[in-house]
Amino acid sequence: MGSVVIVYKIFPKEVIDNFDPLKKKIEKTLPEFASVRGYGEEPIAFGLKALLVQITFPEDKTGILEELEKKLESMNEISQVQTVMVRRTSR
Repeated sequence: MGSVVIVYKIFPKEVIDNFDPLKKKIEKTLPEFASVRGYGEEPIAFGLKALLVQITFPEDKTGILEELEKKLESMNEISQVQTVMVRRTSR
């Protein structure tokens, strides 16, 4: 059985220097079968940075993409969530 990897670009509502508290909050909102594979940061403008989150989950789970996006967008610190990439992997 394979898995699905999705990368979200998360735009915070304000300039954030340390994404660690937001990262912990994101990890707590994930269902137990999903996990964070990695993080990255991308400069946007005027000191604003976006957080890139790579999440993996089993390919047999359906409807998880929309559910994850809605959960992330409901967080107070986040203004927008953009899906950057979705792909299937055999690992």
